[in-house]
Order: sequence, then structure tokens, then C-alpha cells
Amino acid sequence: MSKFCPVYPKPKKTRASFFTMFFGKRHSWLDGLFERSYHMKMGEVHLPGVDLYMVNEPSLVRKVLVDEAVDFPKHAMLGEVLKPLLGESIFTTNGAQWKRQRAMMDDSFGATRLKVVFPLMLQAATDMLERLDQIPDGASYDVDVEMTHVTADIIFRTILSVPLKGEDAYAIFRAFTLFQELAPKLMTPVLFRIPAWLTFGLSAKKSRTAALQIRSVLERFIRPRFDAFQQGDPGQFEDILASLLAAKDPQTGTGFNFDELVDQVAMLFLAGHETSASSLGWSLYLIANSPQIQQRMHLEVQGALGNSEPTYADMRSTELTRNVFKETLRLYPPVGFFARQTVKTEHMRDKVLPKLASIVISPWLIHRHRELWQTPDDFDPDRYDTPAARESLKCAYLPFSLGPRVCMGAAFALQEANLILAMLVRRYRFEALPGVTPRLVGRLTIRSQNGIRLRIIKR
Repeated sequence: MSKFCPVYPKPKKTRASFFTMFFGKRHSWLDGLFERSYHMKMGEVHLPGVDLYMVNEPSLVRKVLVDEAVDFPKHAMLGEVLKPLLGESIFTTNGAQWKRQRAMMDDSFGATRLKVVFPLMLQAATDMLERLDQIPDGASYDVDVEMTHVTADIIFRTILSVPLKGEDAYAIFRAFTLFQELAPKLMTPVLFRIPAWLTFGLSAKKSRTAALQIRSVLERFIRPRFDAFQQGDPGQFEDILASLLAAKDPQTGTGFNFDELVDQVAMLFLAGHETSASSLGWSLYLIANSPQIQQRMHLEVQGALGNSEPTYADMRSTELTRNVFKETLRLYPPVGFFARQTVKTEHMRDKVLPKLASIVISPWLIHRHRELWQTPDDFDPDRYDTPAARESLKCAYLPFSLGPRVCMGAAFALQEANLILAMLVRRYRFEALPGVTPRLVGRLTIRSQNGIRLRIIKR
């Protein structure tokens, strides 16, 4: 059986011109890639505002993200773009501030917490099925919209113990879409050393407005819980916010203040719903174009769950479903590029990197690297049963990053995806629509600019 080769931006034969890079990167960070990008171990680009080094070699990736991570902090440029929404959150901070925040937040995503929040995930997934049941059988539908809704709902329930419905849902979806679209445009002036006020002032204003809309919704739910906790009334909550309210700095014994709490919840909301929504939408696109894989998933889930409501323990019996999502994360890693910065002169291969040079490690490129994976552009969830793929997983698979800054919500995302995909394939069959192809854009996450429209058929 031939493997399905899903859509991706075909790389140019040669490196893009300065002019093309300027306008391309404003639209999508994938537009500047060319064929050699998928073969090289390390490359460099010198733009007016930045010396940029692309690192693909596994040993150097490990050096930057794991072994010497302290010498390669997160890039300040990305932090500035995200600060209106995420503030001084764990996603944007470095050094001692980041260590304090990470130490205070790690317990919120432990294995015990995942078991506690599973019923909340299940409630949101059940509501998702009720919404999809309202669609006429066999109709086409943009599943990207529903995956965005259900993952946002799960984050709201698991963090705040409230469902995300009505005007709040639409306000957040609109604001997040705009914030995503503007992110590359806000970074372009820095990359090309153009005064931001010259052409991008309106974009910055729109980005701040979108961020404030999102934060205002979050603050409305967090404020009463925060005030009650400060007055000695933690309430009967077993959600993530409860664990964040109770978190203490291991050295000083102090907790998060209100603004810090909003920063962290905004970060969890962005990282927890946007990345999962992206990956789940792509998963459905992939299985809709691979009907035999989809049928095997259905049979596996039916055997594991029957017609019963899923339990936490049931999720261990859906190996193919997990591999489908693993392969989705390889082909469409939610965050396509990690940006780091040197704090001193560094030597890598035959290059000398000056202090404050920008290093980009790209899961998008590494997951599709021609020397690190066999048939890298094909969708093949069965590849993980082969020795070659197991070796590739060790050195060339990093959808959640690596090292001390590995995503703390990785296990949460995997559990959520496994549950949602299992419930979807048990109830529906997804079919591709002839002539309808997603258009990839790489911004804060890798999404389809025109959505992911599929036919949904009830089983």
C-alpha cells in the first residue's frame, strides 16, 4: 500500500532573495525555506538586524537545548512579541525568574493531576460530540474550528473548572486568530532593522488590543478565585488554577501575585489550546486521506472502549491512535521553530557565532530531514514499529522541545489528543473533499490558512 504524502510548502530550489524573504516572512516563517534546508546540518543567514544560525545536527541541538541550555536562553525578540499576551510568564522569561516559575508550576502537570482532570476533559469531549451531531450527516465542515473550540474548552475546564461557551468563546477565537496573524509582521522590523513606527505601528496596536481582549476574559474568571484564596477560602476545586494558587516559591515561601497568575494562565491557555488544536486538526486531515489507517483506528477504539464512556485506564489500549498523533506531531509540529540566543561567542562546526547571535532550532526541518528520517514526507504511523524510526525518535523528534525547557504540558496534550481522536473515530468517519487542500502557514503555530474542511459521516 502506498503511503499518503500530505500537503506541505514545496521548498524553493535556491535560497530566497532578500526581497522575497522580507515579504515572505511577514506571511509565514515557512516561506523562506529552500531544498538545502532539509539536508544541511547547519546554515546561516545574515539579515540587517540579526545574525541567524539554523541548527539541524542532533548533537548541536542537544548542546543548545539540553547540555548547555543555560548558555542559550530564549530569544528576547520572541518574548517582546508575546509579552502583551503572556507578560512575564514561564514561556517568555529566562534565568532565575524562569527557574522560580518552573519550580512552582511543575506539580500542576504531574501524573496525579492528569488523572484528576480526566473527567473534565471527558465532559468537554462529550460536548464536542453533541455539537458535531448537529451537523447534517455527510456534510462538509471545517474541523479546525471545532478542534479549536474543544481544546479551548478543555483548557478552560481543567484550569478554571468552567466551560467555554457563547460570546467568551467567539471573542477569544477571534482575538487569538488576529494575534497569530500579526506575530510574524511584528518581528519583521527587527529582522530587517526597519523602524517599527514606519510601517508596523497599526499591527502592534491591533496585537495589543487582541491580547487585552483575551486577558480580560481570563481575569474575569481568575479574580474572584484569587481574592477568595487570599482571604483563606480556597473553595472545593481540583483544577490547575487551584494548584497554581497554592504553589509556593521553594526559597521564599511566597505565591504568585495576581498579575503573575494571569500571565501563567494566559501562557497555559495559548500553549494548551492553540498547539493541541493545530495538531488535532492535522490529525483528522491525515486520517481522512488514509481511510485504511482510519478504519484500523476505529476497530482499535471499538475494541478498547466498546460503547462505554472512556476511562483514564482505557487510554492505555489505543496504541495506533497514539501513533497517529505522534506522526502528526512529526509532520506538523505545532511550534515549527525554537529561537535561542548566545550569551557568549560559540563555535559550532566550522562557524564562529558571536555573542547575541540568534540560533533557530526547527522541529519542522528536523522532523523532515532527509538524513534523519526514512520517507520523511509520508504519513506513516506504523513507522514507529521499525528500528530506524525508533532511532530517529531518540535524536530527531522534538515536538515539545527538549531539556530543562521541555513543555510541561506534553503529557496533558497527549492524553487530551488520545481521548478526542478515540471518541471521534468511534462515532464518525472523516473523508477528504476532492480539490480541497489546506494552505500551510507557519506563525506562532503551524496552521492551515483556509481551515481543514472534511466530510463527516456518522457511523
